[in-house]
Amino acid sequence: MLLRLITFPISHFCEKARWALDRSGLDYREVGYLPMLQIPAVRRAGGSRQVPVLAFEKGGVADSTRILHWIDTQLDEPRRLFPEEPKLRHEVEELETLFDRKLGPAARRVAYLHLLPETALLKRYLVHGLPGWQKRIFPALLPPLRALIRTGLKVTPENAARDEEKLRLLFDEVARRLSDGRRYLTGDRFTAADLTFAALGAPLVAPDEYGVPLPVRSEQPQVLREKLDRYRATRAGQLILRLYAEERGVSPMRKLPPP
Repeated sequence: MLLRLITFPISHFCEKARWALDRSGLDYREVGYLPMLQIPAVRRAGGSRQVPVLAFEKGGVADSTRILHWIDTQLDEPRRLFPEEPKLRHEVEELETLFDRKLGPAARRVAYLHLLPETALLKRYLVHGLPGWQKRIFPALLPPLRALIRTGLKVTPENAARDEEKLRLLFDEVARRLSDGRRYLTGDRFTAADLTFAALGAPLVAPDEYGVPLPVRSEQPQVLREKLDRYRATRAGQLILRLYAEERGVSPMRKLPPP
């Protein structure tokens, strides 16, 4: 079966699906688009507007969580991200939903608030994994793209300040779970809860193993470097870095863009 993952490559929700596919060993090809340019391809695959979408020869699966569930149908039980045992599965699904709804939106708003003014970083990193024609038109699209991201994701200083409090509470809850010495969020097994927390929290700690290159610490504006250092120093931030180092594996999209 020919699998195509339709993405905005740097998106952490797309990274969630990409990581699950890389981990599964299934053969797929990633097809990257700038926001809005993905709509025709997404609709052909049965989606609406959002990425990621996993497209088949006919139809597809939209939404990162649904993609993870579909991937599990292709794997034997020990390798699945959602365990069979009902109580454990319920716990994993609850955590994954929490991270999708709270962590993902908050982390990207905080990151974009400080990255959107950085034209050089946007030109270098937002085009990674895109076809040549999109890279060529990116400079002309950057002003409306900035406006689209700010408006669509509600990126404002006021929202980002509220998001910081949400993130503190989420990171504290993860630290509480880890306080009994467990290696993973639901015990001794890597699950969709761990993958989702690490992928959606990645913009806050910038792990080296992220599926596509992220702006390195030395390139980031000072205020974002300070946030990065603070989140990395937490127990939850350390979990993200460890999960990436031990569980992520190599993605075919991970190749440093030219300076």
